[in-house]
Amino acid sequence: MTMLMAMVFQTNIQTPLYANSWTPHHAGAYAGTCIFLIVLTVIARLLVAIRLRQERAWADHDAQRRYIVVNGKEPISERLSRDPDAKSMTMMLSENGVEDRVFVVEKKHAVVRPWRFSVDPVRAVMDTVMVGIGYLLMLAVMTMNVGYFMSILGGTFLGSLLLGRYCPLPSH
Repeated sequence: MTMLMAMVFQTNIQTPLYANSWTPHHAGAYAGTCIFLIVLTVIARLLVAIRLRQERAWADHDAQRRYIVVNGKEPISERLSRDPDAKSMTMMLSENGVEDRVFVVEKKHAVVRPWRFSVDPVRAVMDTVMVGIGYLLMLAVMTMNVGYFMSILGGTFLGSLLLGRYCPLPSH
C-alpha cells in the first residue's frame, strides 16, 4: 500500500505518527497521541532551559578559575599585557609558615574555552537529544494533521509559560 503525503491540513484521527504501528484507531488513542506530543514539546522547552542554565554555570565556573603565576616561569608584566581581560591582585601565599607574595590572575572572558571531559561530552549529549526531539516534532508537523500541529503549538505555549523565564532568548 502506497501512502502519499498530504499537502493540506487534514483532521483524520487515523494519521500514523512515526510508524504505521502508531496509528490511532479511535478518539482515545488519538487524544493520547496528542497528549504525548504536548509532553514531548514541553520536554524540548525544558531541555533548552536546562542547556542555557548549564552553559551559564560552566561560564561562571570558568570565570572563577584562578591562575597563580610563579616567579621564574614568565614575567608577570608580559602575561598581563597579552591578556587585556585579565584582572590581577597581589596576595600572600602561606604554606607551613613560609609566606610568599604572588600575583593571582582571574580571567573573566575566554575567547574559546578549552575542551573538558566534564563539560563537552555532556554538551554533546544534550545537543543530540535536543536535535532528536526537534526532528520528531518536525515529523509530527509534517503529517499535516491539525490535532498534531495544535498539540505541538500548545506544548510550546505551555513550555514557554512554565519555563520561559529560564531561557530569555528565543529558540526553537
